[in-house]
Formats: sequence, C-alpha cells, structure tokens
Amino acid sequence: MIATKRVFLSGLMALTLGFGAVSSALAADNSAPDLLIRQLSLETLEAVKSDKDIQAGDMQKIIALVDAKVMPYINFQRMTSSAVGRFWRQATPAQQKRLQDEFKTLLVRTYAGALREVKDQSIALKPLRASPEDTEVVVKTEIRGKGEPIQLDYRLEKSGASWRIYDINVLGIWLADQYRNSFAQEIGANGIDGLIKSLADKNAKAASTAAVPKKA
Repeated sequence: MIATKRVFLSGLMALTLGFGAVSSALAADNSAPDLLIRQLSLETLEAVKSDKDIQAGDMQKIIALVDAKVMPYINFQRMTSSAVGRFWRQATPAQQKRLQDEFKTLLVRTYAGALREVKDQSIALKPLRASPEDTEVVVKTEIRGKGEPIQLDYRLEKSGASWRIYDINVLGIWLADQYRNSFAQEIGANGIDGLIKSLADKNAKAASTAAVPKKA
C-alpha cells in the first residue's frame, strides 16, 4: 500500500511538471491536445527547475502557481463527479459545489507538495492515436529520470476550440478511480456531508501544517 501511494505521488509530481508555470505555453496553441501537453511539459519543466523559491520549498508560492496556471486547464466538475460516482446525482447543487471546491484544494496541495521534489526528470510524448473529428482523446506520456519510467496519460475533452483535462492515469490507475472507492466508503458511512467534512478537515490540517522550506 505504501509503495502504491509513493508511485501515485510520483505521478502527481510528474503531472505538475507537465502543467505549472509558463502561461506563454498555454497561450501558444490549445487547439491540439498532444501539442498542448507537449508545450506545457517541456516549457514548464525548465521553468520549475530554474525557480529557486520552488526548489527551496516555498509552499505558498507553489500553491499559488499551481492554482493560477494548472487548474484553469482541468475540468474539475467532470473530474469531481467522476470521483464521487453515482452519489454525485444525489448531491444538491450546494453540496456539489462544496465537493468540487474541497477536491480542488486537496489536489492543489498534493500537486504543490509533489512539485517540491522535481529534480532531473524529462518528459517523452507518445504518438497520439486519434482522428481529427474526435472530441475526447488520451494523450500518453512517460516521465523519465532515476529508476523506472513513470507512465502518465491524460484524458482530454474538446471544449469549443480548446482542450481541457478531465482525468489522469498514473501507471495504469486513473485519478477518478483512485478516489472513487474511498469516497464511496465515506459517503456510505457518513453521507455526502460526511465526505465534504472529511475533505475540509484534511485541507484545514494541511493548511495549518504548511511545510517549512527544505534546506539545500
């Protein structure tokens, strides 16, 4: 179980590598899903490596970076509803909003924590298997560094003329699937409000114990 969690967090680190700090990449071309992933990955990888504050572990700066630059390119409503599963339709609009907000905060902090570990990784993009008329695709990448490569795949949907991510696969485990079982257990025991409270408590605890910058 610990090994699985470590692999999953490694994948989240890789995800953050792919999306973080360079708004120019986002503006360059969002018309092709594989091009978007490639530009974000290559440009932000170098940006993260060259940011001394991030390398020093400035958590507040990392969180702000992820929230501002990463999250606008993720369909959080679809990701949250997929993670909550069949219970999503049972939630009121107010509960759905709370679930989405708390889930977003949880992932932002997870990504931010993983971002602190970025060192010498590189990213390889695999050929896209899709037709021009497709509105949902999977872009496959591989994170290479020390040890075995990390498989990292993205599900994207076309929204207008642009593409947005709605799920991520780390070594064969989709993000929504990773959370669905634990969310279902919490809802089964304490209801939808219980899941909201559980997520809010985790986020509050993480915020109150913000990490001290790492020593060089």
